Amino acid sequence: MIIYILDTSVVLIYLRDKKTKIKIDEKYDPFNTVNIPILSVVTLGEIESLAIRNNWGEKRMKAVQVFFSKCLVTDINSKDVIKKYGEIDAFSQGKLEGKPLGMTARNMGKNDLWIAATASVTNSKLLTTDKDFYHLHESFLDLSIIVLI
Repeated sequence: MIIYILDTSVVLIYLRDKKTKIKIDEKYDPFNTVNIPILSVVTLGEIESLAIRNNWGEKRMKAVQVFFSKCLVTDINSKDVIKKYGEIDAFSQGKLEGKPLGMTARNMGKNDLWIAATASVTNSKLLTTDKDFYHLHESFLDLSIIVLI
């Protein structure tokens, strides 16, 4: 069993990029019944924002809700996630005592920090297309970067 947390970029692939979706399913199979696909509540907010800004219609929103129903949704209102957010942000800035970054500071978007913290606390493999998470691989989370085709 593998717990996967799907970044917003991967959710968008599932909603509109059949070729890449098939490749993700072939390689990772996050929706196999032995695996657990999860979403951060932050991803739900990002998708909602995209839907409003791009005037997604009723049919598209129905597809979004069907997709969401296949995943567990995790909240960020947890002491563990909040603590991990602080650690990851400090680490990304090269300011986490006892854990040097080993490179120049990395500025991460706040939503990405919440998603990374959730992935870390839930011991999930983070599926994303976003290389901004790369510096966290192995130090804080298990990362798989999806290459768009």
